[in-house]
Amino acid sequence: MTLHTKEIWLHWRQDFWRLFRFGITGTLCSLIHYGVYCLCLLFTNTTIAYTAGYCVGLICNYALTTYFTFKGKPTKNNAAGFVGSHVINYLLEIGLLQFFLWLGASKWMSPILVMVIVVPINFLLLRFVFVKNNHKKIKG
Repeated sequence: MTLHTKEIWLHWRQDFWRLFRFGITGTLCSLIHYGVYCLCLLFTNTTIAYTAGYCVGLICNYALTTYFTFKGKPTKNNAAGFVGSHVINYLLEIGLLQFFLWLGASKWMSPILVMVIVVPINFLLLRFVFVKNNHKKIKG
């Protein structure tokens, strides 16, 4: 393998396993989020229930994302970036939730539709926060 090809392979391999770990973290945190949402939905409206689930899932998500997905340690910078990316993510999610409800999707199905859309976006936002210039630019 040439040096250039080997670098590309190593970057791809690292990103593949990072994406795989993100899938595990995201699935677990989404289940927690949805479980809290469903529980809260029994006694409050969809927006409050969704926000409560999001907050509980966020705490779990930060720990798993830092230690497991991106194999890092908590720092002020990644905590600030994580919260910042999740503010953007939350606004997107709550907007999509209201949109799906407006379209007539059930209050039980709407969060699932939201998560299908925002998971890839969230990965890209978090990758930007946790992976800063770890890859050398590959010149072709």
